[in-house]
Order: sequence, then structure tokens, then C-alpha cells
Amino acid sequence: MNVMDTLRARGFLRQVVYEEELYELLEKQSVPFYIGFDPTADSLHVGHFMQLVLMKHMQDAGHKPIVLIGGGTAMVGDPSGRTDMRAMMSKETIAHHVECFKQQMGRFIRFEGENAAIVVNNADWLLGLNYVDFLRDIGVHFSVNKMLTAECFKTRMERGLSFLEFNYMLMQAYDFLVLNRRYGCCLELGGDDQWSNILAGADLIRRKEHKAAYAMTTALLTTSEGKKMGKTQKGAVWLDENKTSPYEFYQYWRNVDDADVEKCFKMLTFLPLEEIGELCKYRDERINAAKERLAFELTKMVHGEEKAEKARREAKGAFSGDEGTMPEVNISKTCATLVQALVESGLCKSNGEARRLIEQGGVSVNGERAADANMPLPAGDFTLFKGKKVRVRAVRV
Repeated sequence: MNVMDTLRARGFLRQVVYEEELYELLEKQSVPFYIGFDPTADSLHVGHFMQLVLMKHMQDAGHKPIVLIGGGTAMVGDPSGRTDMRAMMSKETIAHHVECFKQQMGRFIRFEGENAAIVVNNADWLLGLNYVDFLRDIGVHFSVNKMLTAECFKTRMERGLSFLEFNYMLMQAYDFLVLNRRYGCCLELGGDDQWSNILAGADLIRRKEHKAAYAMTTALLTTSEGKKMGKTQKGAVWLDENKTSPYEFYQYWRNVDDADVEKCFKMLTFLPLEEIGELCKYRDERINAAKERLAFELTKMVHGEEKAEKARREAKGAFSGDEGTMPEVNISKTCATLVQALVESGLCKSNGEARRLIEQGGVSVNGERAADANMPLPAGDFTLFKGKKVRVRAVRV
């Protein structure tokens, strides 16, 4: 199959410019393409994961991935879909994040062999730019009137779009131009919220180089209600196990809404569509088996089969009451109150959240519902229940 047919069948495709031309090109030859990742944290998260799956589909179809890490653009911050300005980071922080990204990406795409992926950092060409030369060479091709209508600026316009952020589109377009000149890259991929920025880059190449360039966006990873997936009460769902444990990662996917299971299978796994159809054909309690399979497959992709198996055993143990396989959390030997235990275990972010949860009847200790936030705890290890879905073994260390 042409990779565009694969992506369409799995629900990825949203917008494509010069679609028929691009379809033919992808049919005939290996196409260098790129996806950008701004290093705003020291780990990739679930939103990035979907882009890595997309990149693997393209690479498996014979096309060459270019991973662009935005060490330069991260110093400005992408305003797309935001109502506030991103926090400014130092060069040292960005460099550390870049190295973390490189290590994580190696699990998903090939950096050796035929059509091997390469990693580039746009700091290499953006940080040394002469501003006046940049304006004369690149800025002259952009209409301010047209830029102000771009979707990526709309939410920021409500509170005030800084001139710093206004430059982001030019910088991203310039990235595409540089990659085209250096590596023959003629296609940029990204989430649908990046359409304006991606289109600007393809247009710049056609104006400056008089060569074909293409833009393609994919669906964002959202729930059936339109909310972004990959968020929990504790924050983002990270690929780094030190930020989101394999058990927490497994449980996130095990607990997705019934309506989102099939979409997650199609967009985040590589299972055949026929098998996915069989797994998701039921809309009653039998969908739980599909959720368990989804959680296992994704945890295996991110953390490896051994940790995925362990997470599956822990999840079953948590709900069967088998303390031998129940996930463990550490609390201090001096931990004396239930509030303190909830915070130390990571089940609650703050004392206030812990107290509210206890008052609402959402916490149990060794199977007994707790009514007092200051109740004394067992001297040894004990089982801690948060709501109906979270059960852990609290171990004193």
C-alpha cells in the first residue's frame, strides 16, 4: 500500500497540500520528510509518541525520517493552541532536553541501515543568524495580513501575541527550507494544529527554490469528547519511566473510555486493522479485554515486554487483592498520617487534595474506608486504596 493509504485507513490524515502530487511521489521513490519536536521538557510524552508511530509508518514504507529537535525555536516558544506565553529556557536546559529526546527516540525508529533516520537541531542554523539578513531574505516572503489569520495565532491574540512569538512561523518555515537545501527534504509532517506553520514552510520553498514541497497534518490525539489525551491528575503521561512508571502508563491506557479504544489501537499500535476490528467489535463489558490488550501493547512498545508483563500482573493483582503482585509505592518509616501517606506515595499532589479525597470517601486502608485525615496508620506495610481503580501496597523504607 501507498503509505498515505495506510495513514488514511488508520485515521491519521487531516490536511494535505498538493495531495495527488505527493501521493504519486510517495509511490515512486523514497521521500525525505521531517517532524519537529520542541524540547520543552526532559522527556517525550504521549503526544510525541503518536508522531513517532507516524514516523515509523513512513520509515517502514521506505521513506527517510529527519527528526528535527527545536533547540533554537524552543528559545522562542510555539504559540499554537496556547492562551499564555511559554516559559523561557536557558541554552543549557534545552541542550539537556535534546539529549534526552535523542535517547528515547532510538526505541521507535531506526538510525542505522537503509533509509536510516537522522537527528538535527535547528539551533545549529538559527542561533547564528544575522537578523537583518534574515528579514531581507526570508521575511520579505511573508504577508503580515495573512499571518494574522493563521489558526496558530488565534488563541494568543486574545491575550496579546508578542513579537517574539510572531517570529515562530518564520523560523519553522526557515527550518523546512534549510532541510530542503541540506537533505532534499520535501515533506513536513505534524499535528493538525501546526497546519499554518507547515504550510508556510512548503510555500517558502516553492517561492525561494522553485521546487516542489509538501505539507501533511495528522489528527491530534484526543478523546471522543475532543480533549487532548495523555493527561492525568498528576500531569502529562511521559515516556520516561522515572516520570510515569510502567504501571501508571499501563493503567492510563487500561482506563481509556470505551469509545476511544479502537482509535488508540489504530493510531498508536501496529496491529493489523482486521485484528483491531475483532478486538473492538463489542461495546459491552467484553471491551475490557481489548483495553487490557491495548495497555499491554503500548507499554511493551515504550518500556519493553518484561516491564509490560510486570505492569499487567500488578494491575491484575491490584484488583484481585493479591498483595504479591500489587504495585508497590514507598513511604517513609516516620509517615504517621493518612494525608502524609497519600502525598508521599504520589497518589495525591498536595495535603489539600488528600484531605478532600478522604472527606469524599475515596480512600481506604486495608479495605476499610477512612473517614479521618489524621487517622493513625498501621506500623508496617499496608494496602492503600484510592477510589475504585487505584490500589497499591505502601511499603515503609
